[in-house]
Amino acid sequence: MNDQLDMTVMYAMHHALRRDLQHVARITSRADRHPGEALRAAAGWDLLKVALHVHHRAEDDALWPALRGNLTGRPDDLALLEAMEAEHAALDPLVEALDKALADPGTTPNLVGDLADSLVTGLTGHLAHEEEAALPLVQEVVTPVQWAHFGQVHAQRIGPDAPRLLPWLLDDADERTITKMLAPLPGPARHAYEHRWRPAYTALDPWAGTPVA
Repeated sequence: MNDQLDMTVMYAMHHALRRDLQHVARITSRADRHPGEALRAAAGWDLLKVALHVHHRAEDDALWPALRGNLTGRPDDLALLEAMEAEHAALDPLVEALDKALADPGTTPNLVGDLADSLVTGLTGHLAHEEEAALPLVQEVVTPVQWAHFGQVHAQRIGPDAPRLLPWLLDDADERTITKMLAPLPGPARHAYEHRWRPAYTALDPWAGTPVA
């Protein structure tokens, strides 16, 4: 693997998803409040859902097809790609089931907790599998042009949600990641991030004052 592809955005997204999964696990394990009420009231849950949908659809539409086209005659690697797609397909129903449970005032705390546990376990496992097996393969066979196309699709999918998702993505990111993510933005967008988007995200308190220990 020659690391020719800059995966800063990919790893930043994975870090942000893991961070918020910790909040989901924390909220849904509390004994002092119905976990469904707590999670439904957290703005972070909506941000997590939107970010996950954007990220996985961009991979499904722009990254995995490019990868598949470069794996002719490599059945083991194609099987890995199929596993990535199957993991995405398994996660979508979990998010939908948890959302449905949150919308039903009669849902029991145990059901919310079980669904949240399944989502946290499933998505955490998928992210680790992708980083350990799929991303090295992407580095090996995906071209810079294909990777750039994936990045463009990913950015387009974020689109109008950028004022919410960019501060979410960079929340607690290291300085190197923040610098690399903001560098391509035009001046007005960087100004908006610093003076409007990030302050609005901070004021939102997306997980309602429940920091991860």
